[in-house]
Amino acid sequence: MKDIDRSDLSWDDWDEQIRPAPESTDFDRVVEASFSRRGFLGSVLAFGSGAAVMGTGLLRGTTALAETGAAFPFNPIPIFTDNDVHVPEGYSWQTVARWGDPLFSGAPTFDNGHGVDGSDLIFGENTDGMELFAIDGAEVIAINHEYVNPAINIPDRGEDVPPTADDVATLMNLHGVTVMEVARGTNGYEVVVDSPFNRRIHHNTPMTIAGPAAGHPLLQTSADPSGTQVLGTMNNCGSGRTLWGTYLTCEENFNGYFGSTDPELELPEGFARYGIDHDSRYAYELYHSRYDIAAEPNEANRFGYIVEIDPADPNAAPVKRTALGRFKHENAAMTLATDGRVVVYMGDDERGEFMYRYVSNGTYSEGGPTEGLLDDGTLYAAVFHDDGTGEWVELSPEATGMDDPAMISIHTRQAASAVGATTMDRPEWIAVSGVHPEAYCCLTNNSRRIDGFTNAGGDPAGYAPNSPNPRIDNHYGQIVRWRPAGADHGADGFDWDLYVMAGNPVVGMGPYAGSENVTEGNMFNSPDGMQIDSAGMVWIQTDGDDSNEGPYAGMGNNQMLVGDPVTGEIARFLSGPSGSEVTGLTWSADRTVAFVGIQHPGGSWPDGGDALPRSSVIAVWREDGATIG
Repeated sequence: MKDIDRSDLSWDDWDEQIRPAPESTDFDRVVEASFSRRGFLGSVLAFGSGAAVMGTGLLRGTTALAETGAAFPFNPIPIFTDNDVHVPEGYSWQTVARWGDPLFSGAPTFDNGHGVDGSDLIFGENTDGMELFAIDGAEVIAINHEYVNPAINIPDRGEDVPPTADDVATLMNLHGVTVMEVARGTNGYEVVVDSPFNRRIHHNTPMTIAGPAAGHPLLQTSADPSGTQVLGTMNNCGSGRTLWGTYLTCEENFNGYFGSTDPELELPEGFARYGIDHDSRYAYELYHSRYDIAAEPNEANRFGYIVEIDPADPNAAPVKRTALGRFKHENAAMTLATDGRVVVYMGDDERGEFMYRYVSNGTYSEGGPTEGLLDDGTLYAAVFHDDGTGEWVELSPEATGMDDPAMISIHTRQAASAVGATTMDRPEWIAVSGVHPEAYCCLTNNSRRIDGFTNAGGDPAGYAPNSPNPRIDNHYGQIVRWRPAGADHGADGFDWDLYVMAGNPVVGMGPYAGSENVTEGNMFNSPDGMQIDSAGMVWIQTDGDDSNEGPYAGMGNNQMLVGDPVTGEIARFLSGPSGSEVTGLTWSADRTVAFVGIQHPGGSWPDGGDALPRSSVIAVWREDGATIG
């Protein structure tokens, strides 16, 4: 059993405990080198789609614009530190679904926690990425449940008391994905209980493995000698949607679900790179041998993928698409190359890991066959250069030294290290604009970008500052933007800049105050979730420190902001309850309502009183009925 109980830590805190950062050394020297290397403020930041990429001109008049919100159809809201949701004047919000709400009429009534009975019939815990699909006149939302908090989900467990088999079964059911129909009622949007579209997908849902890794010996287990069938998905973080109307859910911190009943077990090759160790987070291995790496060392190789789900067919088995690589997937942003090939951009949410792109070999046409488009293609990793250019480097057997192409899909991190991809500050959500030929990636933060401290792959660049990640002890994060050569997402070359460097101009100086489009009126830290709406506006969601102390003094609760890609101005639209992450965003079919996720809120939000806090999806709309995105 664990020496300490880490099951209720955030995944970021979990990562810090199993891979502690070193002491910061020679701080001033590293900062000076980072910012003098290329005249940082004069050359890295180049705002505006019409500006020359990597030009010397910064956005002018940003402070006044950000304070007035002149380009936005709302008045920006101030910072909040309370335990509620806030939206601008002229907008309203309501709760649509909370952890424990029934999806089916046979579900148990929520009573400040749940037992195992019926825990697969309710809305799960810790909502994250989501997408809305219009299916035969119905509006269907598919939404992730990233992880669970045992102290909340099974409150009778007691502190430091090992979980029982029933506890573990409950936690397994509260993970995964909910597919649910929603409809406008007298009180706004609500879940359609017993809809034929409603479905819970969790740790024990049968799934198919497809793509290059399917059937590989490293994916074969005693329960599945074929290596093509697997039970469940886990730690479903960000999301995406395909051009043909299916849902992409992304397995992120899968490593924490596996442990060893043999504390002396020598870990298999590649486990260290993915953070798989003897110690698990939820003690599954005590009750289910497939989570015990001493009994089933290959089971962990069957997670860390993107899973495709058909929201229109509740009987269709989800499919793990191994051609999209295995790493801590944040989300999946799909678009098309000019020749019709499918392009999927992806980030690996760990300090010092990489950004990826997948390009299909086949082409897509609306209404045409889609078989093989996510199974037959090429993975690439991003390389960023100091001059504002970059390229996607193919992860081929020749370039990586991996003779078996399936190994590139299984040990994708090692493949990207082999080609010298650029280490990044936790690349999370990626969003592709449908208005401008550009894409964005949230680089959330990094406490380890220190010379001499390498990532888990021992990459030569380690965590030394680099152009798209120029700050060490990076509390605040940044958003990188790139424009593919020839406006073609299938091209290997691109130009890049930093759309924003988050910061705190109240307590920070120089680069730690943030870029010029960050002011006391819109400051934020740790950009995480991101979507781009039909007008090309960039919606930014944060998962940062809301302590309002030290480097974060005055920054308020986590929030959702809107950015103008042309002027660079950014305005705060929503503030979440204290303790929560604001994550997941999608729109109603007529785009008059935005659905937003509130994950791990503090206090007793949203029910109040002595109720347990409940992760929820809320709806936000303009009171005049106009479109919102």
